[in-house]
Amino acid sequence: MRKTFAILLMNLVLLSGASVLLGACNTTAGAGQDVSAAGHAVTNSAEKVKSGL
Repeated sequence: MRKTFAILLMNLVLLSGASVLLGACNTTAGAGQDVSAAGHAVTNSAEKVKSGL
């Protein structure tokens, strides 16, 4: 009985940890895209200001 409960608890912990790690991958990828988009916006603004001078 105790061994079964320990195995069940261990599986629950492992699955919870895996879901957190997989969720973090998507979050990190999204943050990278946001930073890239911001960089492009700054570059485009700088080019507009430079060509206007």
